[in-house]
Amino acid sequence: MLDIYLKEKKIAEFKQDTNSYLLNYKDLDIKNSITLSLPNSKSFYNWENKFPPYFESFLPEGYLFEIFKNILTKKYGYIDDYLIFSILSPNILGRLRYKSDYKQMDFSSFDIDEILNNDTQDTFSKLLDTFLDKNAISGVQPKSIALLRDKETLHVKEYIVKTWGSQYPYLAENEYFCLKAVQMAGVKIPNIKLSQNKKFLLVENFIFKDNEIYGFEETLSLMGKNKIHKYQGSYEQLSKVILRFTRDKSNSMLQFFKTLVMSYLLKNGDAHLKNFALLFNEDFSTVTFAPAYDIVNTTAYIFKDKPALTMDGKKIWHGKKTLVEFGQKYCLLSKKESLFAYEECKVALVKSIEELEIYMLNNKHFKNIGQRMCDVWKSSLLDEPTKEISDDIIRTWKQS
Repeated sequence: MLDIYLKEKKIAEFKQDTNSYLLNYKDLDIKNSITLSLPNSKSFYNWENKFPPYFESFLPEGYLFEIFKNILTKKYGYIDDYLIFSILSPNILGRLRYKSDYKQMDFSSFDIDEILNNDTQDTFSKLLDTFLDKNAISGVQPKSIALLRDKETLHVKEYIVKTWGSQYPYLAENEYFCLKAVQMAGVKIPNIKLSQNKKFLLVENFIFKDNEIYGFEETLSLMGKNKIHKYQGSYEQLSKVILRFTRDKSNSMLQFFKTLVMSYLLKNGDAHLKNFALLFNEDFSTVTFAPAYDIVNTTAYIFKDKPALTMDGKKIWHGKKTLVEFGQKYCLLSKKESLFAYEECKVALVKSIEELEIYMLNNKHFKNIGQRMCDVWKSSLLDEPTKEISDDIIRTWKQS
């Protein structure tokens, strides 16, 4: 049995029963709901032969999952989603608290400057060893939760420390420039820091604001889907989910629209259903579109990559006309507002190209990946739809 608390009050129990999972609420009170997709409006929820999407969003994938699989199968002789969640959940820092058969651990913190200035594999391994049982985060790339303190204020904050492997070289810089481009378009992003040798990207946990801990839920979970379905669906369906749940609808839909436009302009082929989310306060009186995260230029590595979901029934890199129409039809924007938002994104892209070209002059190691990013970003400025990156551009990349 796993107990779930809101502040000091136990509001629900979660348990596994053979091939099913059961969530029992203690008292019916909508304000004591676990999350947006699991309102406390009925006494129990039951899932047959699948792990609940909301709880699954906390499970490690890829690199982290392989580490847990090796450790847990050796220790317990098996591994499943419920076991991993039971171990990790007591250490999740968020709106809710969890109690299971596994104790909440005390974690030490590291000086943030030490991590930024010593971004080696040894440092990453040390972080991973220290915070392994706190790593209730998804995503396939190497990353770890870390508690980092500011040397001057001594404030401790939770960060995700991201690094990269040989398959996706210099991914930290790629994501840094993409997120900064999105920010220039007027979209909220987390506080991010690039380490001295560009090995780490530090992303601050953005659920803490206004002296309150906000709840967080991915749109995949809001749609009742598991991670195997994260590339299935359309941006039209996604917009309807965001519109349905958010309370500041005009602002949230504008933030979503700009995030989506920037993903097309930047050629981010990984804008799937897990990479959009909503934030909500304790009593759900505030529900907003979450800051943009996990945005990278994927065509620098996967030359023929395409958008993660369909728009207008197609997985192509849509141009200005289709994107502006999308803003009108699905994001509560007038034609004038949609055009203006698109142009703001385009101006942000121009500035980002200029900054990246200057950066490459002083950081030769990033020349190849950076040039690929600049090439496709410049093609986005033409406003025309493209099925995929042209063979001429790819041929130039291969020659370099």
